Amino acid sequence: MSELERRIGVPGAIAIGLGAMIGAGLFFVWAPATALAGTMLPAALALAGAIAVLNALSTAQLAMEHPVSGGAYAYGRAEVGERVGFAAGWMFLTGKTASAAAIAVIAGQHVWPEHAAWVAAAAVALLAALNMLGVRVTAWVSSGIVAVVLVVVVAALLWAAAGLPVAAPDDAQWLAALPGGDFGFVGGTALPLAPPAHPLAWVTAAGMLFFAFAGYARMATLGEEVRRPRRTLPIAIVVALAAVLALYGATAWATSARLGQLVVGSATPVADLVGDPALHALVLGAGALACLGSLMGILAGLSRTGLAMARERDLPGPLSMVAARTRTPVVAEATVALAAIAAALLLPAGSLVAFSSTCVLAYYAVAHLAAMRMRRRGGRMWLPAWVPWVGIAMCALVVATLPWPGILAAAAWLGLGLAAREVVRRRRTTSPLPH
Repeated sequence: MSELERRIGVPGAIAIGLGAMIGAGLFFVWAPATALAGTMLPAALALAGAIAVLNALSTAQLAMEHPVSGGAYAYGRAEVGERVGFAAGWMFLTGKTASAAAIAVIAGQHVWPEHAAWVAAAAVALLAALNMLGVRVTAWVSSGIVAVVLVVVVAALLWAAAGLPVAAPDDAQWLAALPGGDFGFVGGTALPLAPPAHPLAWVTAAGMLFFAFAGYARMATLGEEVRRPRRTLPIAIVVALAAVLALYGATAWATSARLGQLVVGSATPVADLVGDPALHALVLGAGALACLGSLMGILAGLSRTGLAMARERDLPGPLSMVAARTRTPVVAEATVALAAIAAALLLPAGSLVAFSSTCVLAYYAVAHLAAMRMRRRGGRMWLPAWVPWVGIAMCALVVATLPWPGILAAAAWLGLGLAAREVVRRRRTTSPLPH
C-alpha cells in the first residue's frame, strides 16, 4: 500500500505549519544572526521574511495545481523535468535532515546541555515513533505544543517590554562563550551591535534567519493528507507565515533591545529575556518543547518527500511503503530518523543550520522555477509573474553569501546524488528482464 488518507482541515494544517516554524529557529538564531548583522539585524530579518513570503506564494500556487505529496520535488518533476525534480527532493531531504538534527541538538541544549547530542538522538527516535501512529497524532501534538509555546513566548516578550530584569550572562561568561560557539564559522563574532563586519554580512545573517522560517515547507508536503487541498494549502501557508512573521519581529526587537551585546554569547536568548529563575526555567522548557514540535513536523515532511521520491523510483522502493493501519510511510520515517540521529551525534548545531539553509534555499529556487514553467505552459495562475523571478534571485543572493564550505559541500552532495541516480537508472534499463 502506498496511498495516504485526506484527514486534515485548515486548522490542522495551520497547526502543523506553526509547529514546524515556531521551534528551534525562534529560540536559537538570534545569537549567530546578531553576530553577523549587528545593527543591520532588522534588515536581515526583513530579507529573510521577504524570501519566506515569496517562497510561500510560489509554493501555494504550485500546491493548488499539484495537490500531492513531495512539495517542490513533485512540482519540479511535473513542470520542469525529472532531474530538476530529483535535485529539489535530494536537497530537501539533505537540508531538512540537517535541520532536524540541529533542532534536536538545540532542544538538548535547553534540557541537558552537557549531553545535548544524546538527548537529541532520543528525541528524534521518540517523535519518529509518534509520527508513525498517524498524521492526526502529528496535528494534535503540534496544536498542543504551539498553544503552550505561544503563551510562554508572549509572556517572555511582555516581561522584556516591561523592562523587568533579564538573565543574561555576565561579561566573563559572555567573553568565554564567544570563541567556543559552534556558529563562529559564519563569519566570526564581530563587535556585537556594531555595523556588519563586511557589506554583505547582514545578507549572510538573513540566510541564518531563514532557518527559522523554513518550516512552512511541511505544509506543502501535506498535499495528499488535507481535505480540499486547493483551498486548504494556500490558506494554511499564508496564515501561518503571517503569524510567525509578527512573532519573529517582536522577538528580534526584544533580544536586541534587552540583551544588547550579550545576546551574541547566549545559547538560549529567549529564555535569557526573563531574569526570574523559576520563569527562566519555564521558558527553557517551552524552548525545548517548541523544538520538539518543529522536529516532529519536519520528520513527517521528510518522510513524505521520501515516499514521493520512492514512488518515482528516485529512491529505493521500500521507502514508499505505507502502513495499512496508520496510513503513514513507516519505512521512510524510520530511515530519515536514523539519518538525523547520526547527524545530531556527529555535528554541532550551528554547522547544521548553515548547511540546511543552503540546501533548502536551493530547494525553493526549484519551486520558483517550476512556477515560471507553469505560467509558460498556460497553467491556472493567480500569482503575479514577477514573484518567482524575484524569489529565485533572492534565494541565489543569500546562498552566494553563506559560508563557502557549506556551499561546496551542498554542491558536491547534489552532484553525487545526481550521478548515483543516473547509474541506478542505467542499470535498470540495461539489466535483462527476468524470465
